[in-house]
Amino acid sequence: MTTLLVINGNTTQAITDRVAAVARGFAAPGTAIKAVTAETGPRVIATRTENLLGGQSVLTLAARHHAGCDAAIIAVASDTGLRATREALSIPVTGMTEAALLTACALGDGFGFLAIGRRGAGLYREVIASHGLAARMAAFKAIDLPPEAFLSPSGAAEPILAAVVELAEAGADTAIIGGAAFAGMAAALGGRAPIPILDSIGCAVRLAESLAAMAPGKPRVGGYAVLPPRDLVDVDPALSALFKPASEEAK
Repeated sequence: MTTLLVINGNTTQAITDRVAAVARGFAAPGTAIKAVTAETGPRVIATRTENLLGGQSVLTLAARHHAGCDAAIIAVASDTGLRATREALSIPVTGMTEAALLTACALGDGFGFLAIGRRGAGLYREVIASHGLAARMAAFKAIDLPPEAFLSPSGAAEPILAAVVELAEAGADTAIIGGAAFAGMAAALGGRAPIPILDSIGCAVRLAESLAAMAPGKPRVGGYAVLPPRDLVDVDPALSALFKPASEEAK
């Protein structure tokens, strides 16, 4: 059996529940989904500052819960703490947006990205650029939705569909929706969009399963090798355990 750790870096349990349900729908038979939620920090990560706050929550959850898992998924659309978590763990780690972007590049020349919340549009652009894929983006659009849409996203289907139509008209071959709260929206729209809408959680589950099956192992050198010895002060014991204390190394 393959076990995937799904990490929600914000504190809204309803989003974790939705993401976990969608993940289980995409998972292959024999894949178990272990979903966890941040205990402190933002309700919803939508700004750079909230993203920074959520990063430690993601890393802490990863440290506490990765034992016995074969791969991990960051279930935050800004891929919060992705590279640090990938560096820290011995299992493969992917972000939901990273996985969707890579999948989109395999399905067409240019993807469209729909950011939920104009306030966070810049953050999403930075995430796309950080993956080296800004040049593959054919269109970008940001829309605002009422707060209740994040808890009951089915009511946002029509404005999301209208935005996807605009992405298609701008030349996008596929569409990605930024926001873990909107996991499952592609299925909810029932094929009404003129271009494929990629479910980021579904993409992440399939990629994580492939990485787990490959069992590539940890690099022995470079920036993603095992963490160096460090002494940490007043942090979660699970985080400290990721580092061999420098004081022990010196013995």
